[in-house]
Amino acid sequence: MQKMIILAGPTAVGKTRLSIELAKAVGGEIISADSMQVYRHMDIGTAKIKPGQMQGIPHHMIDILEPWEPFNVVAFKEKCERCLQDIYEKGHLPIVTGGTGFYIQALLRDINFTENDEDMEYRDRLEKLAAEEGADRLHEMLREVDPDAADAIHANNIRRTIRALEYFHLTGEQISRHNETEREKPPAYDFCYFVLNDDRGRLYVQIERRVDEMLAQGLAEEVRHLRDLGCHREMVSMQGLGYKEILAWLDGEATYEQAVELLKRDTRRFAKRQLTWFRREKDCVWVNKKDFGYDEDRMLQFMLEELKARGIWG
Repeated sequence: MQKMIILAGPTAVGKTRLSIELAKAVGGEIISADSMQVYRHMDIGTAKIKPGQMQGIPHHMIDILEPWEPFNVVAFKEKCERCLQDIYEKGHLPIVTGGTGFYIQALLRDINFTENDEDMEYRDRLEKLAAEEGADRLHEMLREVDPDAADAIHANNIRRTIRALEYFHLTGEQISRHNETEREKPPAYDFCYFVLNDDRGRLYVQIERRVDEMLAQGLAEEVRHLRDLGCHREMVSMQGLGYKEILAWLDGEATYEQAVELLKRDTRRFAKRQLTWFRREKDCVWVNKKDFGYDEDRMLQFMLEELKARGIWG
């Protein structure tokens, strides 16, 4: 069974820097498990690593699509498996890094997705309802049939809300329960799954600081440029954090201050949902930064010892 390292965690916790140090130590290459970093022209709002920061470590699944191209877990899994084949052929270790837990699960458990379980008439009805009554109306419908899924899916994520409602409509089963069943599948890789974490208060402070830095770096200009390219909020790419909020301001639906406060609030809530997802995953090794005195060298050493103990590396 092929070996794999996973380094996950909530947004703004510090995965990028630690993943590079880990890759340097084990001879690894990094695969981004981020649903937004696949898009070109979307650098600031996705906190995308710059080439000069990679320190010679190959990074995969970054800047591979235009913002108007669709992307989902099926595409992620297919493209990721091609990257993995290339990494294994070179004798290197893949380090899957990111905060999109569903994508990581799909890869790790080799979940089979089919595209034929669709009811286009029902989907069209839901899309029309969202257009006429808003995303919150759909989210209320989801909460009525699947409260756990409603907790996991942001109300603004119309695409995922519709998918969850559609799944329940077609199967009579809650998609949250289906996801729990998928977690029980045996892994397709010999893996070590690290989750980097921090105290909630410190994490929220870091989130607010990151949003302020993104705005100072030109997030609003980046979103304006994307809009000039023809991007709009119905696109998957523009549903990402930072993009939909700034678009609301550019479209005159909110003041700048309201958009910034909404972005900070939504990012905090997103981090909370990420942690809820990772806590439900099996066999995770939690790396709580406070336990290491916020010393990255100690965190790295702990991870390397864990990899040796499990026979993944060394």
